[in-house]
Amino acid sequence: MAAWLEHASTWLVDHHWGPYLFALLLLVAFAECAIFLGFVVPGETALVLGGALSATGVFPLAAFLPSAVVAVVAGGAVGYGVGSRYGVRIQASRLGQRLGEARWAAAQSFFDRHGSKAVFFGRSVALLRALIPALAGMSGLAYRSFVLWNVVGGVLWGSAVVVLGYVFAHSLTSLENGLKYWTYAVVALILLGLVTLHLRRRSRDRAGVV
Repeated sequence: MAAWLEHASTWLVDHHWGPYLFALLLLVAFAECAIFLGFVVPGETALVLGGALSATGVFPLAAFLPSAVVAVVAGGAVGYGVGSRYGVRIQASRLGQRLGEARWAAAQSFFDRHGSKAVFFGRSVALLRALIPALAGMSGLAYRSFVLWNVVGGVLWGSAVVVLGYVFAHSLTSLENGLKYWTYAVVALILLGLVTLHLRRRSRDRAGVV
């Protein structure tokens, strides 16, 4: 997998696709909360991939990480604005109905339990991350409270996910080498166990004959 990632990264750089992919990943992270795209493509997938590509040199981490945080926070702010402006009509719309009553109910229950803090805690779950900003706007949560938790959650969650992808890509080669040796060890143990079992059976058979 490490070789494949390195090959893909080289191809992207050679064909000058880096800037386009940079923009696409940020768009996905933004749209997750802004237009509920998270039900199709979770934002963390885009951010983990962006972190991994930063590790392989497709684009610099110093550019992608802060851009990702801005995209995540901006997406939440737009989601709040949409919920505040259109209210319950969002849930009654064709898109809202396609999301399903169960998802809306689960997100609403979470928001009712945690209040404004749900904007922060909801970052860890794709369903909540996509719906909570809109629900905050629909419920009339004060924008000052929303901004605080949206920024704190966006900075911490966005940074953590990007760094996770970056560290994963950096350690992938070492991990694969380690797993390779572990595989050899497991195979050796299995063979040793089979040989031991075979010798015990032969020993019992001989004892029975005697």
